[in-house]
Amino acid sequence: MIHLEHLNLVVADLDRSLAFYRAAFPHWHIRAKGGGEWYGKPRTWVHFGDDYQYLALSDFGEGPNRDLAGHQVGLAHFAFVVTDINAVIERLQAAGFAIDNPGAQEPWRRNVYFIDPDGFEVEFVQYLSDLPAQRNAAPEEVLQAAALDNAA
Repeated sequence: MIHLEHLNLVVADLDRSLAFYRAAFPHWHIRAKGGGEWYGKPRTWVHFGDDYQYLALSDFGEGPNRDLAGHQVGLAHFAFVVTDINAVIERLQAAGFAIDNPGAQEPWRRNVYFIDPDGFEVEFVQYLSDLPAQRNAAPEEVLQAAALDNAA
């Protein structure tokens, strides 16, 4: 089995970033912390996560993130599977973060998008089925399946 161990994000302010990710994942903690220099610029980094996965956050970021509505090469978004999407939404909103995109209306999953303090689009998804064909259905397949169900 393969799984993603970590993402390494360059951010402008560790405290702001940690406020967002702590709200999303209250069970995560700082696993490691260090400092040094990256090509002539000092930086502090943290590994924020659990025993299996984490975000590596480094605080030497400059300038804005890519325009999410644009066509620049770069990260479009990344997603986390959660077991209770409503709880994630409530925690993030209570911490002052607004929903950026409420996600699609689909029968086998719910999703929502937030923008973190550094402009990264973060998706949270809760699957409502254990069947891979349903979990991974493209929107067109969902519509076709609903039409077949309604015709039956």
